[in-house]
Amino acid sequence: MKPLYSIFLIPIMVCLQQCSYSQNQGHSPKNSIMDTTKKDNPVYSNTDSSTVNLTEEEWKKILPADIYHIARQKGTERPWTSKFESFKETGTYYCAACGNPLFKSDTKFESGCGWPSFYEPISKTSIIYLPDSTHGMQRVETQCGRCKAHLGHVFEDGPPPTGLRYCINGVILDFKKAEEADKKYREKPQNNK
Repeated sequence: MKPLYSIFLIPIMVCLQQCSYSQNQGHSPKNSIMDTTKKDNPVYSNTDSSTVNLTEEEWKKILPADIYHIARQKGTERPWTSKFESFKETGTYYCAACGNPLFKSDTKFESGCGWPSFYEPISKTSIIYLPDSTHGMQRVETQCGRCKAHLGHVFEDGPPPTGLRYCINGVILDFKKAEEADKKYREKPQNNK
């Protein structure tokens, strides 16, 4: 009975671990708030596409602890803790470390993995792909194409048209609502009863 139990339990454990294993467990601040002002981050820009090359000490000074942990230490947030996991606003997702545009909201989908998931990046240069064999798994790590911040991983189990699932830590994402959609919403006559 025991060998039969192991045959079923081990594959299930590996599948659950594939996307959810925390690389630096216990080091992520529990309830830290992302600094959305960016006042202390001189490299943050949604329009500058130049490569960002800072030392780890410089990054540590300008990034909030939760973003630094994910971006520079390749950490992983706990599943189902990101405000973006089931977020449905229309707009663009940016790298929280440097402001680089990463994903459009219309490429986001519900994957059930516990992290924000997208099927396609905003451009070919917005993401860098690296092999990752940590924890005995063969995965593809995704990094920001501008500052090389760790974003998450990409898997080949996503929806059409790409068949890819970019499993991204929500902590490393900023979001800007589409101005045109927001303008249309505000101009729409409201039914006042």
